[in-house]
Amino acid sequence: MEKTFQFDTSVNQIALEANNAKDALKKISSLLYDFGYVKSTYPEAIITREKSFPTGLPFEKCGIALPHTDCCHVNKPMISISTLKTPVVFKNMGDASQDVSVKMIFMLAMKKSENQLQLLSELMENLQDNILMENLLQAHSSEELTKLMSGRITV
Repeated sequence: MEKTFQFDTSVNQIALEANNAKDALKKISSLLYDFGYVKSTYPEAIITREKSFPTGLPFEKCGIALPHTDCCHVNKPMISISTLKTPVVFKNMGDASQDVSVKMIFMLAMKKSENQLQLLSELMENLQDNILMENLLQAHSSEELTKLMSGRITV
């Protein structure tokens, strides 16, 4: 089975500066666009979807967001990983009335909707690994983020 998702150092970021969740989403999605992974419609689509279907998740080590949108906005599958210099507030995926202070964002550019469930399942399993999360939060380069996550997603 062909592996669908990968990590590209050029779209991973350390200590991204963002004023709020929308600003973070714009910056990360624009980077995915600049490297050809997504279409010009992707940045607005990801922001719009986040309003209706929030993606913030509280974990032991830190809050994490898993923003994604429809496959029609994607050219090639990719997962962008960004740690934030200062946490920003996302709404909780399970209860939109709750805020989650997010320190790390995994932005998903999915080309095949049938992979979504398996991808999210594999990501959730990895995000519960406190040692991995600590290492990701302490990473000093986008290369280190890529190395830490490489081989962990088998979709």
